Amino acid sequence: MMAALPIPAAAHAEWQAVEQVKPYTITGRSGAELYASIGEHGPKAGIGRVIAHTTFKLTWTRKYEPQADRSCRLTVARPKLIITYTLPKPTTQLPPATKASWDTFITGVETHERWHGETIKHMVKAIEAYSLGLTAADDPDCSKIRVVLTKRLGELSGYQRQQGRDFDKVEMGQGGNIQQLILKLVNGP
Repeated sequence: MMAALPIPAAAHAEWQAVEQVKPYTITGRSGAELYASIGEHGPKAGIGRVIAHTTFKLTWTRKYEPQADRSCRLTVARPKLIITYTLPKPTTQLPPATKASWDTFITGVETHERWHGETIKHMVKAIEAYSLGLTAADDPDCSKIRVVLTKRLGELSGYQRQQGRDFDKVEMGQGGNIQQLILKLVNGP
C-alpha cells in the first residue's frame, strides 16, 4: 500500500526556480521587418520556427530510506529547476514608433511564455508534494516506490503539457492574444 504523508508548508519553500532569458537576434526597422526576421531566426519547435518558447531542465535530489518494517520511504525530494525563455531581441536601436510597437509586442510574448513557466513551477510543486514522504509497504530494496513515483510523474508531466497545448490553442488561435500582438506589430510602424 502506498501513502503520502502530509508535508509541512515550509518544505515547499526551500527551493526556487532559476529563470533565465535566452535572447536570439533579429533585425529590422519596422514591425513587418522584425516579424519577418523572427520567421527566419526564431527557435525551431515542431515542424517550423516559433516566435518564442519556454524550456526547462529539472533534476532531483532524492533519498529513499528502507524502514524497519520493510517499507521504503522517500525522505528527501529536492528539485533543481531551470526555466529558459527564448525570446527575440532586435540587434539595433529601433525608430521611436517601431520601438513602441515592439515593446508592446515583446511584453505580450514574454507574458505568454512566463505563463508556461508558471505551469512548470506548479508541476514541480505537485511532484514535490506527492513525492516527499511517499511510502511503499514491503519494499525493503526501494524498487516498488520508484515505479509508483515514475507513474505519477508521468501523469503530472502529461497534465502540464496538455495545459500548455490548450493555452497555446487559445492564445494563438483566430483572434487570440498572440495573433493580435502579431497583427499590431506587422501592421504598425
